[in-house]
Amino acid sequence: DASPPNLQRMPSIRLIFITHAHLDHYGSAAALRRLTGAPVAIHRADAEAMARGETRLGSARGRGKLMAVLLPLVELCLRPEPVKADLLLEEGDDLADYGLDARVIHTPGHTLGSSCLIAEERLGFVGDLLTNNGRPGLQRLFAEDWSLLKQSYIRLQGTELETVYPGHGRRPVSGKALQRLIASCL
Repeated sequence: DASPPNLQRMPSIRLIFITHAHLDHYGSAAALRRLTGAPVAIHRADAEAMARGETRLGSARGRGKLMAVLLPLVELCLRPEPVKADLLLEEGDDLADYGLDARVIHTPGHTLGSSCLIAEERLGFVGDLLTNNGRPGLQRLFAEDWSLLKQSYIRLQGTELETVYPGHGRRPVSGKALQRLIASCL
């Protein structure tokens, strides 16, 4: 096998699911696609920003205002590679064709195309709707539309997830903890 040694042990990657078009979430997607051959998927509403290598923060609150000021410098230093999506996702898309027992839930607000991946009806990959940097918390720093963000939380209340993987933080959160966080903000 002529693959680099670290790729020989890598499981087969069938799809690169991007939760939203912010550089910290799609910044390595083009390189990962080149390494694996897997298609890159993102919700249709965020595809153009990712294809341009852009990060649209919308409005910022709290310490997010500092990041909004620093974003042009961060983009200049990191130079995220623009990525044209291979697959444009929509609400309810089933990913069985990619070997995944998973579906897409469109959860706009943070970005207009923010989406969650619900796998096996028990695992949720929710991007920046949730963080867990020491203590779990819902998105409160950036949103393109704050009212849509609240509606997206309500949509997540309709799931019965066991484990939720946040966009930031090292540890997953229980589905019950996510439900409590959502209930506290409504």
